[in-house]
Amino acid sequence: MIERKHSVKREEILNLLQSAKTHPGAKCVYEQLKRSIPDLSLATVYRNLNIFCQEGKALSLGVISGEERFDGITEPHPHLVCSCCGSVVDITPAQADALIQNCKKLSLETSFFIDFRKTVFYGLCKDCSRDINGDPDAA
Repeated sequence: MIERKHSVKREEILNLLQSAKTHPGAKCVYEQLKRSIPDLSLATVYRNLNIFCQEGKALSLGVISGEERFDGITEPHPHLVCSCCGSVVDITPAQADALIQNCKKLSLETSFFIDFRKTVFYGLCKDCSRDINGDPDAA
């Protein structure tokens, strides 16, 4: 692994990513940090997010709603992605455990050892579902 110099910018980008619940893209990270780090560039954010993924400190969730999104939680875990607004939600540990048990069962049934998984479920979040389907109780 390449030894990198300590960088306040790099540290702040990683801290924000690891504390974010929204699975941000580079532009979102940039916008949030630009206020406290005026000389931060979008290129620096992109470069560091890619470094974090290479080093195993972050995961790329792929392109969602036209932008690559990142997760600071590196243990494999499933995500729910809204097909309409692009919001991303982590599944709870209990829900993930149930899915993992199903993967183990599938592994036994097919004699296919699953050593890596990247699970993403697509659908509509509560707000988009309400907007599309209409909610008579919404004011």
